[in-house]
Amino acid sequence: MQSLPQISVLDGLDRLGNLSHQGLGSPCDIPGLEDYVDLLLSSDEAVRGDVSLTTPRIDEVLTQFRQRIASEAITDPLAQPDFQSFQQVRSAVADPTDPVNEQRIRKLEHQVSQLIQQAPAGDKSIVSAHPVVTVRRAKRDTDRTSESECDSGKENRRRTRIPKHRSSSASKAVPKEMRRQRSDSDQENHKQRTLKSAVGTVKKAGGTGGPTRRAPLRSAKTPSDMKTKPVEEEETYRTIVEERDQERERRWKAEQAVRKLTEDLKSLQTKVGEEKDLQSMALHTTDRLKEMLLKERSGRSELQTRVEELEGRCQSLSQQLEQARSGEEKHRSALCRLEESISHGEALRARQQAEEMKRQQELENKAAALKKELDIQRASVRQHKDKLQQLHELLACREQEHRKQLELRLQPGGADFCEAVAKEVASVEQRHTHREAELQEKLAEGRKQYAALEDEFRMALTIEAARFSEVKEACDQMTAELMGVKAMLAKSQEREKKSGSLVQELTAMVKEQKNRISELIKAKKDAITDLKGRLHSLEAEMEQDRRLSLQLELLKKDKARLLSQLTAQESVIDGLRAERRIWGQELAQQGASLAQDRGRLEARIEVLSTELETQKKQNQRDNDALKIKSKIIDDQTETIRKLKEASQERDDQIRRLREESVQAQKRLQQQLEEETSQQAELREQVEHLRLRKEELKQQLEDKEAELEEVKKIYSNSSRKWQEKAELLTQLESQVKRMKDNFDSKERLLLEERDKATEAQKYI
Repeated sequence: MQSLPQISVLDGLDRLGNLSHQGLGSPCDIPGLEDYVDLLLSSDEAVRGDVSLTTPRIDEVLTQFRQRIASEAITDPLAQPDFQSFQQVRSAVADPTDPVNEQRIRKLEHQVSQLIQQAPAGDKSIVSAHPVVTVRRAKRDTDRTSESECDSGKENRRRTRIPKHRSSSASKAVPKEMRRQRSDSDQENHKQRTLKSAVGTVKKAGGTGGPTRRAPLRSAKTPSDMKTKPVEEEETYRTIVEERDQERERRWKAEQAVRKLTEDLKSLQTKVGEEKDLQSMALHTTDRLKEMLLKERSGRSELQTRVEELEGRCQSLSQQLEQARSGEEKHRSALCRLEESISHGEALRARQQAEEMKRQQELENKAAALKKELDIQRASVRQHKDKLQQLHELLACREQEHRKQLELRLQPGGADFCEAVAKEVASVEQRHTHREAELQEKLAEGRKQYAALEDEFRMALTIEAARFSEVKEACDQMTAELMGVKAMLAKSQEREKKSGSLVQELTAMVKEQKNRISELIKAKKDAITDLKGRLHSLEAEMEQDRRLSLQLELLKKDKARLLSQLTAQESVIDGLRAERRIWGQELAQQGASLAQDRGRLEARIEVLSTELETQKKQNQRDNDALKIKSKIIDDQTETIRKLKEASQERDDQIRRLREESVQAQKRLQQQLEEETSQQAELREQVEHLRLRKEELKQQLEDKEAELEEVKKIYSNSSRKWQEKAELLTQLESQVKRMKDNFDSKERLLLEERDKATEAQKYI
């Protein structure tokens, strides 16, 4: 409305926003036509008939009508003055500013008033004799549409044949036309006013000639006056009819022009309304776009802060991840070292268990063999005792037999007896001496042999005692070792049971940890779903973010920095791996030392086994010697006592060694327990770190997914922003085009108005 000052009412609203019920009934109500109303309507001051309109059909009909009138004027000499008067009236109407035309119009009005006043009462019968003509004439007068060529031709023909009594019908037709024009629009009322003014001027003009005409009418009614009166009436009637036709023609042209202008105005108003609607839509869209831009800017600032927070969190999480990775690498290296040490310890323990089992089996076999040898020796001693008893019994039997034989011999004191005794004594003495010499020789030899045997037996006893002591010591040592091995076996079984219970507890703890991990995963999934919901809610506000490119560049820089940190941490990890290698070498050296100790122990065991075998062989020899030498049992008691003392000393030594071995075993057990506890702690730490690693991996994946979603949202928002920018440019171009069109149309209207005003001035 501000850009169009010529518009006062638009869409039923005025400039103040109030409702206005003005219609398009009259052209005066149309804004912008103030300069054109004078061309459309006639006024009291001037009647403009020469409107510059191109109506070829109407002009053609008018030319035909004029030609017919001219032909009628030629054929009818009475109609010649009427035609001339018609031409004069036409010229008068065409040039309303001429005073001659005004006088002629006044004359015409005066004549019409005379005709109305002088209509005789007797003419009513004549008028009633021709009712069809009057009705047809009134109907033609009240018709608002343009007449066709045939109707105009017939009407022109009727005009030449109108009788005297037609004046009354003409006088009646004029009021009918006035009534019809009174019922029309404001434009027709204005035309009626102009027509009445013309009639008034005719009356005034005819006022001077009125007495000259009234006098003949009142004084004398001669036949010449009666003849001239119808002629004058006919002429006046013809002039009135011509003026009516001319006025009708002008009215029809004006109506056509008004219709065309109203149609043009309606089209212009529709176009202006459409343009205003488009302008209002454009303004509304621009307002909405501005609001959306403000909202998007606020959302973009919020999202930028959110992205910065997420970046900070991502950086902190990445740092935590790097720290966790470094800690994980350290724990892995420590775990690998512990696993290696545990594997070495388990291998050593398995080897020790296998060696202990072998030793136990060997000792059991040796103990069984020694038991068998002892049983055999006991059986041999019993056999020797039985043989001694048998020999004592034989000796007693022989002594009894000798006594019996002595009783059966001769009694001493007789001669025969004495001779026999003497002979016998001599022979016996010889034999006895001989026997004694032999026996002495044998005794000397026996003594020598006995001494040699004694020496040999003593040497054998000493050797046997030494061997027996060694065997006894070895047996005691083996029994002690067997007891220690059994104790170690029981302890190892208890440890295995404890380790099994620990494994079960660890499995239960692992299950609990798995359940906790599953619960944590579920909670994390719920949190992820909540975060996704928040992200989806933020997606509506995360459109048109242009600064994400800068943030992405910053993220790339952070990524490069993190990569450099990763390389530094990898170098640290390489150093830790080198330390791990060094520790592995140290563990290998310790394993080598343990292997050397094991080799020494195995060599000692082999030496002891060889000694046991030699002792077995010596025991067999001793058993053979004991079978031969049964008299050495008394001496063996002393040797056994000595052996007991030596065995006690050996037992003391074995006890000390056992205590030392027990202490060493306790130390090893403590070390093993410490290592197992450290291993369990490290396993727990490794499990915790593994869970932490998985959580960090999941968080990293989530952050990467969030970053990808942000990138997608950024691309979508940038694309939508470009589309909106294109739409804004299109709307701006449309608004510019509409404005240009509106300005061009306004310019054209102004030019037309100027042209019309210039034409009016020239007219």
